[in-house]
Amino acid sequence: MADTARRPESRYGNRPTMKDVAARAGVGLKTVSRVVNGEAGVTADTERRVQEAIDALGFRRNDSARVLRKGRTSSIGLVLEDLADPFYGPLNRAVEEVARAHGALLINGSSAEDPAREQELVLALCARRVDGLIVIPAGHDHRYLEPEIKAGVATVFVDRPAGRIDADAVLSDSFGGARSGAAHLIAHGHRRIGFIGDQPGIHTASERLRGYRTAMADAGLAIDADWVSLGTTAPRRVHEAVVAMLGRPEPVTAILTGNNRVTVTVLRVLAAHERPVALVSFDDIELADLLDPGVTVIAQDAATLGRRAAERLFHRLDGGLEAPAHVVLPTRLIARGSGEIPPPADG
Repeated sequence: MADTARRPESRYGNRPTMKDVAARAGVGLKTVSRVVNGEAGVTADTERRVQEAIDALGFRRNDSARVLRKGRTSSIGLVLEDLADPFYGPLNRAVEEVARAHGALLINGSSAEDPAREQELVLALCARRVDGLIVIPAGHDHRYLEPEIKAGVATVFVDRPAGRIDADAVLSDSFGGARSGAAHLIAHGHRRIGFIGDQPGIHTASERLRGYRTAMADAGLAIDADWVSLGTTAPRRVHEAVVAMLGRPEPVTAILTGNNRVTVTVLRVLAAHERPVALVSFDDIELADLLDPGVTVIAQDAATLGRRAAERLFHRLDGGLEAPAHVVLPTRLIARGSGEIPPPADG
């Protein structure tokens, strides 16, 4: 028996074309093209009829042909570590605002700190003919980008420098910020200071560790190997590191954290600890000023990072030919109370 059941119709129709607009308005294709592209040579009455047809049909211009003619898509790509990370929200927004001011569309994605995923995203964006790229690198070898850069794709790295290629980068002063955070704790009497950071292969993590070590050396303080813990920012890993540092016969009396995600877990552990422990966080966190005590932080300006990177990118797209440069932005220590807790009298 033949199947006479009707297949459900798709809710999605075909996109209207300029030919459809021309037929509805009773004009030629060239006239529609002139109206769509804002060209001269069309009377006000004809332009009105074409615009009414465009609105009635829901026509949208297909920019593919314009891309082939002009070689530009008026779009840029942004590859972040994690769009859900609060640090990247202001950075993303700042890039978007600069792109919009230049009449460009921003397309972004997350690498999840995976070098293979980063490369996949970057090359997918290049395949879609973005004019430029802003990349927060997950990997350490960006030679795969050399053919794209030679083909004209402007590229700026942000937060971390590129690996094995010479490229523009806009960075925060991770070394100086961590050094000032550790020095702040030392100035408040601490001698046993722990450092809990991100994975050691990440540029910012290694720079912040270097800043901590330098501040301790400047003060003539030796560092016990058990005072340093680098690894993923997973809560379980960070929790175990804090508990180990506080459970020693001579526990640390202060902790410097390497980023905001580490800080959140450390705060949860310290909330249940019987003795106060001083804390300085690299990166600010939401509501840090409302906690008791407020969290002392080394604040980065994520919005300025994004804005400066985007401005650099459009400078390149506008023909800037000078050698690639690294711009390093200062950090700012904000004392709110947690970093000013003194060590215990018996410790």
